[in-house]
Amino acid sequence: MRSTSRKWTYRRIAVLGLLTSVSCVARSEAQQPRDFGKPVRTTVLPSEIAAIDRRDAEFAQIAEDVERLQLQQSLLRRVVKVVSPSIVHIEAIKETKGETSLTSGRAESKRVEEAGAGVLMSILGDIYVVTNRHVIHSAAMNAIKVETNDKVRLPVKRVLSDASTDTALLQVTGRGLLPARLGDSSAIEIGDSVFAIGSPFGLSHSVTSGIISAKGRRNLELGTRAIDIQDFFQTDTAINPGNSGGPLLNMRGEVIGINTAIASNSGGNEGIGFSIPINLVSQVAKQLVSNGQLQRGYLGVVMDNQFDSNKAKQIGLNQTMGALVKAVKPGSPAEQAGIRPGDLILEFNGSSIDNDGHLVQTVGLTPTGRSVPAIILRDGQRYEVSISLTEMPAVY
Repeated sequence: MRSTSRKWTYRRIAVLGLLTSVSCVARSEAQQPRDFGKPVRTTVLPSEIAAIDRRDAEFAQIAEDVERLQLQQSLLRRVVKVVSPSIVHIEAIKETKGETSLTSGRAESKRVEEAGAGVLMSILGDIYVVTNRHVIHSAAMNAIKVETNDKVRLPVKRVLSDASTDTALLQVTGRGLLPARLGDSSAIEIGDSVFAIGSPFGLSHSVTSGIISAKGRRNLELGTRAIDIQDFFQTDTAINPGNSGGPLLNMRGEVIGINTAIASNSGGNEGIGFSIPINLVSQVAKQLVSNGQLQRGYLGVVMDNQFDSNKAKQIGLNQTMGALVKAVKPGSPAEQAGIRPGDLILEFNGSSIDNDGHLVQTVGLTPTGRSVPAIILRDGQRYEVSISLTEMPAVY
């Protein structure tokens, strides 16, 4: 019984397999496409080949462009890595006056911590951190914390500052300090690629990039800070509170400016930041180290800040240029040189003067104790005068 049953089972399986095979063949034939009388085209037209070639060429061009872009991004990463040891994070604890106490009737002190950044520079043989004065102003020297990118704290030995340019120097000590390389800010052009490193909102060593948007920005209203000598770069590089004192660098890794201020309605970045050109910072820094202060030149004129294109036309100019003298202070170098109210100062010490802010900057940074030439416009005639600048009086 057992063997008969097994043979029947095998035979049944074989028959079922045959039926399944026939069914699959029938179904396969049924699925074949029917011939409706239209031939199937198997050749590719030349226009289609040309379209494929164009697409392949575009892909190849995109690949080349991406390689160049990646190379540029790789360059920025390399530059950031090389310059980072020269950038420091700064924290300053300040005592400020708070609200008046109802019990004592006196203004109670309030502790405020401000974050910023700085750049290691070699100045007359010593290492200093260059930063903004407003970052460390009113903080005691032992309340200023300076930290490198690898979290090493640097002791501060000396603090120097100049309010007229918002520049400060912190003399520091440490092993293996690497001063930054400085570029020539006079060679910078609008549109040049730049990047910034700083501590926005306390986030140390943050990197942002952009371009130079404009040069020679002066007469800026910078809140409560009175920066008399202004000659700013404008940049769209993201700069926020905490970037102050940090460097603006070119793509060679050279410092070309010190980030100082922003134009903002919100208090944060809106694409308009301002940096002090490094040539100006270096000039101020050397004087601070040598003399303890910036020896500003003093001319002794009050300028007409309402000088505009209409007034320029009245005195025979096609465009606004120079600085119009509104008043001359008695006994000043300007009076001794014969300058009068109504004179238009067109050139000073070989530099063409754009406006009154430019004159303030040029005079302030001109060495004293020697005569310098100036060109003035008076009654439609140009005159050259010689001016011996003196140092800025203590009370001006």
